[in-house]
Amino acid sequence: MTSARPAWLRAGRVGKPHGLDGSFYVTEPKPRLLHAGRSLLIGGQSTTVAERKGTDQRPVIRLDGLGDRDAAEARRGEELLVAREEAPALDEDEWWEEDLEGCAVHAGGRAVGVVTRLVALPSCEALEIERPDDDALLVPLVSGAVGSVDVDGRTIEIDLDFLGETD
Repeated sequence: MTSARPAWLRAGRVGKPHGLDGSFYVTEPKPRLLHAGRSLLIGGQSTTVAERKGTDQRPVIRLDGLGDRDAAEARRGEELLVAREEAPALDEDEWWEEDLEGCAVHAGGRAVGVVTRLVALPSCEALEIERPDDDALLVPLVSGAVGSVDVDGRTIEIDLDFLGETD
């Protein structure tokens, strides 16, 4: 049975203020979702990115209606959400983090666990998989480790031999 995909995608979180005009650093940024003019939801309220500067790794944005440093500080830690239908199209073999979370993971037909989150590593992103024995497994999102991803079917096939885990 197919599970509905989340209607909202995380674009990042409000980080520490930058300057006096309400600008702030974005933590856990998804650069493709953060550009000037983008509509966002923060704390249940709709707003727009008025300005974006900084780098993709450390973006700084200013939102309409967030007019000073104190206002930015008051929102610190809140999620910045983008409606899925406004998100850019992804290339083949790309997925939004929200679509991978909760997927059942299998290796050679054997259940391994469930994806709890995507972890950004220095060289690539990795799936964090919660296993029944509470021993989490990190699986790099590389072709040798991940055989297939079926977002609609909510399943991911991995190669435990590639990861050095043998029965």
